Amino acid sequence: MNEKEQLVLQTIKKNPYLSQNEMALQLNMSRPTLANIISGLIKKGEIIGRAYVLPEEKDIIAIGGANVDRKFHIDGTVQYGTSNPAYLTESVGGVARNIAENLGRLGNTVKLITTFGQDQDANMIQQVSNGFINFDLSETLPDRKTGSYSAVLDSNGELVLAMADMGIYDYLLPNLLMKHEAAIINAKCIIVDLNCPKETLIYLQDVVSKRNTPFIIVPVSSPKMKNMPNDLKGVSYFICNRDEAEMYLNTKIINELDYEKAIKGLLEQGAENVVITLGSQGVIAGNKKEIKRFPAYEVTHIEDVTGAGDAFVSAVVHGVLHGEDFFDAVQFGLYNSAKTLEIDKTVRENLSINELEKWRNL
Repeated sequence: MNEKEQLVLQTIKKNPYLSQNEMALQLNMSRPTLANIISGLIKKGEIIGRAYVLPEEKDIIAIGGANVDRKFHIDGTVQYGTSNPAYLTESVGGVARNIAENLGRLGNTVKLITTFGQDQDANMIQQVSNGFINFDLSETLPDRKTGSYSAVLDSNGELVLAMADMGIYDYLLPNLLMKHEAAIINAKCIIVDLNCPKETLIYLQDVVSKRNTPFIIVPVSSPKMKNMPNDLKGVSYFICNRDEAEMYLNTKIINELDYEKAIKGLLEQGAENVVITLGSQGVIAGNKKEIKRFPAYEVTHIEDVTGAGDAFVSAVVHGVLHGEDFFDAVQFGLYNSAKTLEIDKTVRENLSINELEKWRNL
């Protein structure tokens, strides 16, 4: 901001109820000049609307999926082409929602931008999540159905098959986000999953580049990589698995050297920090300074793999936002992921604001 903008903003902070004529007189400038300055401050997100409402304290903004997860747990060996004995569990999920709940449980203020149908699934998601996520920026589409994810898990908790009904997220377009532009512009950081259309990712790239806002892209699956922007400029953290990295870079990753090349390739696309997750083999993470390999934390028993990746992402984000070194934050992510694998919930209920200290004291 220039000197005049700072002067106007300070005047508004002291008395938001001044008329433009009163303010112009007080500041010894013409009303048209003042109006232009105020218009510029609104565009920059320093004030909101004609009433000169000051922006709220910065929140984390998560954008993307919020689903109901239905999981069929097969009892015994998986048999294809026939009926398998199983029991069904239901929980709330969605990559952006899962990350948002993790961050909320860690003590962060998080707002989720998603699209809901006007149905019972939407009610269930909001009732379960309300203590940790603010849904004020989310949109209800009465003629659409809330997103759902149905998974078949074997007796070891490993994924056999998954089906996703995510068509409602095609409406997460820039024109919907622009309704909440002031909140987005003033976000503490922005996390977006690839349920969002490509044009939305490009729109967010433009927003963060103007404000230097931390920006995290989290793919949902290999098919959703079609929604990736053309480059990674403005992306602070890009976190993906091997298949997603292969698809984006149009290459095969087989050995350790290939992983390092992939990290460098993603950095060359513009990302500041990159993580490729490798399941039980840990992760490989890097930036322009260094590339490191980290083993996974030891897990005594895998109850359910769903949500472990989202737990990893959220802990990495929490760590860096609270002053942790990137590579330390990656290890905190591995810790949260391992603890999530050991429970049958998508987000672990014993996650707390003191989790960083628990991890440091291991």
